[in-house]
Amino acid sequence: MALHPHQKEELAELAVAAMRERGLQPEFSGPALQQLRGIDGPGLAEGTDIVDLTGLPWCSIDNDDSRDLDQLTVSETLPDGSVKIWVAIADVDALIEKDTPIDRHAQVNTTSVYTSARIFPMLPEKLSTDLTSLNPNQVRAATVTEMVFAPDGALLRSHIQRARVRNQAQLAYDAVSAWITGDGPLPEAADRVPGMDQQLRTQDSAAQQLRARRREQGALEFQTLQPRAEFDGDRVVAIRQQEQNRARQLIEEFMVATNGVTARYLAGKRRASIRRVVRSPERWARIAELAAERGTTLPPEPDSSALEKFLQTERRRDPLRFPDLSLTIVKLMGRGEYVVERPGGPKIGHFGLAVRDYSHSTAPNRRYPDLITGRLIKAALADVSAPYSHTELEMLAAHCTRQEDAANKVERQLRKSEAAMLLEERIGQLFDGVVTGQSKGNTWLRIFDPPADGKLLPSRELKVGDKVRARLVDTNVTRGFIDFEQIDREAESLSSMPALHAKTPRLIVANTRHSPSYGCALRLDPVRFDAPFGHGRKTLSL
Repeated sequence: MALHPHQKEELAELAVAAMRERGLQPEFSGPALQQLRGIDGPGLAEGTDIVDLTGLPWCSIDNDDSRDLDQLTVSETLPDGSVKIWVAIADVDALIEKDTPIDRHAQVNTTSVYTSARIFPMLPEKLSTDLTSLNPNQVRAATVTEMVFAPDGALLRSHIQRARVRNQAQLAYDAVSAWITGDGPLPEAADRVPGMDQQLRTQDSAAQQLRARRREQGALEFQTLQPRAEFDGDRVVAIRQQEQNRARQLIEEFMVATNGVTARYLAGKRRASIRRVVRSPERWARIAELAAERGTTLPPEPDSSALEKFLQTERRRDPLRFPDLSLTIVKLMGRGEYVVERPGGPKIGHFGLAVRDYSHSTAPNRRYPDLITGRLIKAALADVSAPYSHTELEMLAAHCTRQEDAANKVERQLRKSEAAMLLEERIGQLFDGVVTGQSKGNTWLRIFDPPADGKLLPSRELKVGDKVRARLVDTNVTRGFIDFEQIDREAESLSSMPALHAKTPRLIVANTRHSPSYGCALRLDPVRFDAPFGHGRKTLSL
């Protein structure tokens, strides 16, 4: 029996509390809901500047459970061997105008917050999963970026326009990737659309060329852990690691390219814009030290190409510890942030992506900077004044950076609580893990199965990257705490069976193998060892 009979409900309550603690609004206001009740259909895409592109074989590729579809893609191979890629982005502004109640809610949170037990959408679900979502077989307003790439992935030309589009196939990352790599069939939704198989092959090939070109230019490829809880009804039953795959790479490359075109378009129109940047790492010296510890010498000044070569080497050499190395370097590089670029102003660029021009524009249903950029693009296309002053943009950029950080903290906190809830019935069991961090006398451990992070209680001296055998001794769902203690390999013969609960006295199994009929000699001991009597909620009389 689960210790928490209503696990999903409890996690949802924790998520609401975490949202409020971080200055985010978990619920929509009365005025926002009133505005919502007055919306009874999708935004109109009318006017002489609106192009009808509903006849193109558009498809969406997203997570299996995604309902807020922001982008569609389609491709065409041209006679000269170049490839044309169209990317359609939902025109959320067609329904939600600036400074309306729903817009003000979105401006407060600035992003959707995703937890396993509850999603807190930036926009009401009636919009984000329906009327402003690019759902299958529905005509929707969109901003379409058209890009032509040479066979080597170089961008030859681009064009932005407003259009009407229709999604012909809603596809999922894992299924598409399995088909691309020959590990699964063509998804049924794609099979129903004539020529969609060739569409996907062309898009995959183009994306891989773009990917190779970016990496040549110094784009960094990290591997960080993105665990997701899985439920059976209301109960957490597993935590799965989200894996990178070819379909995710396909969408990632096209979105990076689109965001670059968007940024350059606004700059070319002499318009201010909100840019997404990762500055050159101020802690480059420490990154260089980490590389030196692993036998690689990095240049004295930040160099993304050299760093990417080091990362590639370490991924091949030590795949087990690579996610933790990735996380460490990401932290040393500093967080991404939003800044305003004014016409003629200095370019900061995105160090991790190895690009100088980069905005966020491709997810307006779930990210407020993308909605802002969409409005700026529409104003530039119409040759009218921007809907935001430079001062407004400066304030919004700083605010979006802060709120993104708050949302990330909520999601991390809930992942810890999910892991604690899953593991609380496994107190006393042994796990393999790797040391991921040390600070202020604390040691942090990541176990592999299930993927979870916790604190390693005082033990012999360890270094980051050390492999450890550890016993789970305690969990706290509310606070998201998971505590382990280190186990010596030679002591495992005494530690192979389920344990009593961590908060009860522990029992040591003495000379089990040599006792008659596998009988056991038992003694109380404060040290937390396993005993052969099941879960710790039971009591044992001696």
